[in-house]
Amino acid sequence: MEEGLSSSLLKEKSQVHGGGSSGGESGSGSASATSAVVLSTFVAVCGSYVFGSAIGYSSPAQSGITNDLGLSVAEYSLFGSILTIGAMIGAIMSGKIADYIGRRGTMGFSDIVCIIGWAIIVFSKAAWWLDLGRLLVGYGMGLLSYVVPVYIAEITPKNLRGGFTTVHQLMICIGVSMTYLIGAFLNWRILALIGTIPCLVQLIGLCFIPESPRWLAKTGKGIESEAALQRLRGADADISEEAAEIREYTETLERLSEGGILELFQRKYAHSLIVGVGLMVLQQFGGVNGIAFYASSIFISAGFSGSIGMIAMVVIQIPMTLLGVLLMDKSGRRPLLLVSAAGTCLGCLLAALSFLFQDLQQWIKATPFLALVGVLVYTGSFSLGMGGIPWVIMSEVFPINMKGSAGSLVTLVSWLGSWIISFTFNFLMKWSSTGTFFAFSAICSLTVLFVAKLVPETKGRTLEEIQASMNPFS
Repeated sequence: MEEGLSSSLLKEKSQVHGGGSSGGESGSGSASATSAVVLSTFVAVCGSYVFGSAIGYSSPAQSGITNDLGLSVAEYSLFGSILTIGAMIGAIMSGKIADYIGRRGTMGFSDIVCIIGWAIIVFSKAAWWLDLGRLLVGYGMGLLSYVVPVYIAEITPKNLRGGFTTVHQLMICIGVSMTYLIGAFLNWRILALIGTIPCLVQLIGLCFIPESPRWLAKTGKGIESEAALQRLRGADADISEEAAEIREYTETLERLSEGGILELFQRKYAHSLIVGVGLMVLQQFGGVNGIAFYASSIFISAGFSGSIGMIAMVVIQIPMTLLGVLLMDKSGRRPLLLVSAAGTCLGCLLAALSFLFQDLQQWIKATPFLALVGVLVYTGSFSLGMGGIPWVIMSEVFPINMKGSAGSLVTLVSWLGSWIISFTFNFLMKWSSTGTFFAFSAICSLTVLFVAKLVPETKGRTLEEIQASMNPFS
């Protein structure tokens, strides 16, 4: 399913942009999405599907695992949340691994780790085996969460880069939804076994796609870099201008040392760091993982059916993510982010009002529907932009000598925020459902201000242009 959807999506992107692009970047400026770019993107986003299926696994598997292995609530909570701890460890190492063994090598390594993790879960006889398997899957997922958007950003033409990179978010969304759906009918061990399929598809696919030309140039493999670029842009494309741009940029960077995480905290990288880290903090603290992990309990506490609410969320999520992909390179990053953040603010406000009216015993019959509308507005708005665009921007704003360290830091911040919100959400809801959603709404309104004041528009600009404007070399 994901292959058909991804391919048709990418064909559609190329048709949208097919007419008249200036050759601002020669090969890179040409609007066509070649079959090599489409195939490479599809293979890369199989990793995003792996990510989604790992996130979606714990919800449908809960009753089966707790019954078969006799796990307590605390033991199952550890099994569920240890995924984000594995992802944090993967995130810390992701940038450096991707810089040492390449983008393709990192995806292959992640797949092998995930396959081992899923296999341990399939054959688990005790809780600690489950936790070990889940930790390994989380580690692989942490690596993939960084390397997939970076690889796609480095291989796509600038006028298609945003839409292609957002397919990463779409495939995570499809991975979660498909796992929910399949998990409703299958045993938890078979569901874990199915988790290995996208890993195997990606592992085989990696044999047929080129390495990132920018990474090859950075490691001094100029001839291989140009060959990879020619393969991606088509045999007849003129790549001289884009190749020269990459070469010139890489030569400039060779005069700079490979940056460590502490070097990121220099004034010249301040704008990139504030934008990259700021968007991740606001994305997570806007409450997305609390709402995603515990949506069913939110609906139940609001007096609505949990299962109907969950189905409604899936029905909204995929089309809105798809719309975000299609609009990404037409409307630009900033307008989509502003609309998306404003929508999440409104969604949280409606949910907060629903719980407030419930507390005040007002409009009792209407409050469950108000909560449903609030959560659906939040989910739809988040899927439109805030879900995918921070990752796209993260892959665009850091110069290549800092990308490894910056990618690790930003991905770590994202997973840390994810763990904090998913861990504290139930305690917050116990404290005050109304207060929790008013707090999320306030953070979402801050996101609107942050985007309006600090986030640059990166649509239709080369990675080199974006980084030169944000981080002038000292």
